[in-house]
Amino acid sequence: QVQLVESGGGLLQPGGSLRLSCAAYGCTFSNYGMAWYRQAPEKERELVARISSTGGRTNYADSVKDRFTISRDNAKNTMYLQMNSLKPEDTAVYYCNAGIRGLNYWGKGPLVTVSS
Repeated sequence: QVQLVESGGGLLQPGGSLRLSCAAYGCTFSNYGMAWYRQAPEKERELVARISSTGGRTNYADSVKDRFTISRDNAKNTMYLQMNSLKPEDTAVYYCNAGIRGLNYWGKGPLVTVSS
């Protein structure tokens, strides 16, 4: 059974930085495409960034481009999201996603709150 465990959420002021981590268990991590999604209060869940199984390809939502960086370390079975220049509108629960051949797995999601 694939298990995804996120860490790194918290409360930050606008302009701050934060790194989220997602550790994967029970799978061959390097076979999975990975992604970060987020869901703000009373909004739909949205894709933030995705990364290919090898890490060679990444995609970002326009709202986070040039501020967030997705990466992965297949030797550590871990994916990261470096978030810089955080804005209040980045406040959301951030979910780790692992996908392979139409199957999707989700973490429980740390809350990131950006507020002065």
